[in-house]
Amino acid sequence: MVARIWQGRTRPKMGDAYYSYLEQTGLKEYHATDGCRGVFVLRQDADERSDYVIVSLWDDLAAVRRFAGADPERAVYYPDDDQYFPPEERRPRVDHYDVVASPLAARG
Repeated sequence: MVARIWQGRTRPKMGDAYYSYLEQTGLKEYHATDGCRGVFVLRQDADERSDYVIVSLWDDLAAVRRFAGADPERAVYYPDDDQYFPPEERRPRVDHYDVVASPLAARG
């Protein structure tokens, strides 16, 4: 399994609006892509801006390519993203990690 991690900071006072927009664009596309195993949206509000981290889980890099295209490390942006993120906050690349999980210790 592969974790794909994107980070960005919204324009002032755009945190709530961005989340609504994200539900209609990226989150729908993530869930519609074969091989997506889940998406976690992390948000932290500070100084009228919102920091977002999106962690998506995928079967493998082939599944990530179905979402992101031929270059899986390229960030996926949508046409109206400019109104939520200033150019300096639009990271062109994302990070990928192999997911290595260990079972929870038995509680007794």
